[in-house]
Amino acid sequence: MSDLPPPWAIGEVDGVDFARFHEEIRRAGRPVVMRGLVADWPAVAAARLGDEAIVEYLRERGGDQLVTAIAADPREEGRFFYNQDLTGFNFAKAQGRLGDFLADLLQAKQHPRPPALAVQSEVIPAVMPAFGEANRLALLPDVEPRIWIGNRIRVAPHYDLKENVACNVAGRRCFTLFPPSQLANLYPGPFEHTPAGTPVSMVDPAQPDLERYPAFAEAWGEASQATLEPGDALYIPYMWWHGVDSLEPVSILVNYWWAETAEGLGGPYDALLHAILSFRHLPAEQREVWHRMVDHYVFDAHGDPAAHLPGHAKGIMAPPSRQLFERMRTMLRQVLGAP
Repeated sequence: MSDLPPPWAIGEVDGVDFARFHEEIRRAGRPVVMRGLVADWPAVAAARLGDEAIVEYLRERGGDQLVTAIAADPREEGRFFYNQDLTGFNFAKAQGRLGDFLADLLQAKQHPRPPALAVQSEVIPAVMPAFGEANRLALLPDVEPRIWIGNRIRVAPHYDLKENVACNVAGRRCFTLFPPSQLANLYPGPFEHTPAGTPVSMVDPAQPDLERYPAFAEAWGEASQATLEPGDALYIPYMWWHGVDSLEPVSILVNYWWAETAEGLGGPYDALLHAILSFRHLPAEQREVWHRMVDHYVFDAHGDPAAHLPGHAKGIMAPPSRQLFERMRTMLRQVLGAP
């Protein structure tokens, strides 16, 4: 990134409790580093004793459990991504025992150019419940934790359809974040063919090809960055793009995803797919009409679109409720001819 300025530093706080997190940090809608948030976790204490100690800590709590691991050739320099022609990925996937993966992770430390290794997004209560019982996050007591284990790997910038708190357990991790407004400047990859669920940026932030992706320079001007030490945590707001570089031969993170939505609400991603199906290939003048319609009825561009109607006549524009959402689903099934 020598031809681009350094990114902004993500703001930092300490002494975060439940009330401050939910009433101040989340409401601000900006990423925040919470230094030392999980410094008292037993897993973090084990990590401070060294790689062998934290690996043994994990093995004792879930070594026989089956997990899915991915691996990439050393020539990929730790970057999990697509293959050259975007017909597949540059990594292989296999299932095996967690204990065997951990042994491979320690063995890879001995090589000057090891393969990239990772176990990603395993549900902690399923694979190592004892770990979950001993290492709890008071800020989100009802959210299911997931664990990420690997060596020096690079995850392409992507977004999640949820809010996220990422708690660093072992090794250092560098997060690079971009606000949702930078979507176009990050050059998203394919929708239906992704490394991990949502589109990733086609730009390598470490070596951006600005001739091919010139607008990335604008995205970089909005980028913010932070490196987490063991015990630190990062709040990532809803749908903020984030790339993650793990900087040590043994790197472990626990994260918490959640979304607060009305019960029964439809999936926005599903609606986007349907919108592409319905609007994208209309003639330009018709697309513009529907652009205004969506702004009016969905995004309240002119205020409440049903404010002039009596309550009994608002129909699908009535206040949200489970019954309303079910009625709308029935309408959609009829329109789509679904059973």
